[in-house]
Amino acid sequence: MTADPNNSPEQSEEQPTDSTSDAPAAEASGVDPGSVDQVFSEAADAEPASEVDEVAELKDKLAAADNRVLLAQADLENFRKRIRREMEDATKFADMPLLVSLMPVVDNLNRAIDSIDESEKGSGLAEGVTMVFKQLMEVLAQRGCKPIEANGQPFDPNRHEAILHQPNSEVPAETVLMETQVGYVLHDRVVRPSQVIVSKQVESVANETKSDLIDEDA
Repeated sequence: MTADPNNSPEQSEEQPTDSTSDAPAAEASGVDPGSVDQVFSEAADAEPASEVDEVAELKDKLAAADNRVLLAQADLENFRKRIRREMEDATKFADMPLLVSLMPVVDNLNRAIDSIDESEKGSGLAEGVTMVFKQLMEVLAQRGCKPIEANGQPFDPNRHEAILHQPNSEVPAETVLMETQVGYVLHDRVVRPSQVIVSKQVESVANETKSDLIDEDA
């Protein structure tokens, strides 16, 4: 039996395939090999980019949450300070209604002392009234209530109530000339303003008189 020269062992061994042979096959199927590689490359690049965006978004949300926490803490601290201040003021000025009610009593005692004659100052009644007035003023001072300084002071609309303006060339304008009723403050809050007479410039009075005469002549 003769061997087939076409089936020799050397020829029956598998021939190595050429990788370049796939290109014509891909071209035959209508797919561009370069485009396939580009798609895979873009997909690989898109995945890290999306992760970076997600991390940045989470950081922004965390920063916004931190800001909300800080604002809430600041609001809470301001609320605590306001409540503390209101409680302190309520305690500090708790005597205000009582002091307002006592003002007529203080005025009457002061008038009684001023009306004492020289001959009656040594009597027991005069000394008793004076002692009661001094004790009352000491108690008021202990509670933080003191008279308002008025005579000779610049006029302060927050503490003084002007009932009359008088021309005076000896003192500057808007100076308290006389106190007709004593005012009082409780700490830094006015219980009752002082009723005062305030100075004004003499020149303004002369000008007013001159203008009045002109009006009358007209």
